[in-house]
Order: sequence, then C-alpha cells, then structure tokens
Amino acid sequence: MAIDAATVRKVARLARLKVDEARLESLAAELSGILTWIEQLQEVDTESVQPMASTEAVSLPMREDVVTDGGDPAKVLANAPRALRNFFVVPKVVE
Repeated sequence: MAIDAATVRKVARLARLKVDEARLESLAAELSGILTWIEQLQEVDTESVQPMASTEAVSLPMREDVVTDGGDPAKVLANAPRALRNFFVVPKVVE
C-alpha cells in the first residue's frame, strides 16, 4: 500500500501534528515501507502456532497484604522537603 504526501498531510492534521511540507515526502516513504512490512507479516501462516501467553487458566501466587514499612513517621518523613504533624506538606493545587 503506497501512501502519498496528501495522505500524510491529512493524517497529520487529524492527529493535530505539525509536519513541515519538506518532510511530507520522506514520511510518506517511511509509512509506505511500514505498511509494506505489515502486509508481508499478514502472509505468514500462523495457524499452527500456539499463543505464548493467555489470560485463560492463569493464576498468580497470592501473598498476604502486610504493611512492612511506614511504622515510624520520623523515618518516613525524614526526606520530605516539608512536614507538619506527621504529614507531608505539598503546595496547594486547587483554588
């Protein structure tokens, strides 16, 4: 599938990307090459290939939800730029 400069211009406009006119031809050639490569991949017979990973029949090992750090507020807040009454002080972001 060949892509021309007009198609690149249209796609760039739809994606709200600013593309210089001088780059349109080179981008068209690159995109055409990518699409040609994808067309080649579609010709590969993958009918007998088993999937490498699946969401079916997969169980992850469970572990207990235990707090392992944070019991000492002085240690937790030691690297904070500013703390007040065992809390981090952050700049106000909502007026």
